[in-house]
Amino acid sequence: MNVCSSCAQAKATVLVTELLHGPDASTPVEVREQELCEACAQGQKLPNNPAPKTPQDILKLLHASTLRIRREPAIQCPDCGMTLLEFRQKGRMGCPKDYEVFGGHARELLERIHGATQHVGRLPGQDPAVVERARRMGELQKELEAAIRQEAYEQAARLRDELKSLQSS
Repeated sequence: MNVCSSCAQAKATVLVTELLHGPDASTPVEVREQELCEACAQGQKLPNNPAPKTPQDILKLLHASTLRIRREPAIQCPDCGMTLLEFRQKGRMGCPKDYEVFGGHARELLERIHGATQHVGRLPGQDPAVVERARRMGELQKELEAAIRQEAYEQAARLRDELKSLQSS
């Protein structure tokens, strides 16, 4: 996510979309967006529970969203030719190069869907005890290397023995 557009310090967690209408108020003339942190959003006195949307309001929001998508640059994969719009519609990559080309957009999508961009939890098909043992062995290996650099040979010997016992089990 981006930095707050008001204070330019905190992480932006609130997106404020403002539709500015023309004299007839039927079509949006301009769409103005601000990304704000919680503190700045509270300072703006935004409604916590906005009024229920009428079909006309929903249509205006869809129209504004379409205008925003059209303004975005036409990103296209040089290998498979997939465009950003196609990626958003399909929700999956077309080739390995797409991970580089659409990486930022995929990250946003994952964060919006899952609330995070890193996997947390079990890995499918792996025993949790095996995963924990591998993690502990990695920690011990780093500690062992640090102990050797610091010439703490007694500690290094203890770490080496613990590492060997984990490897043999």
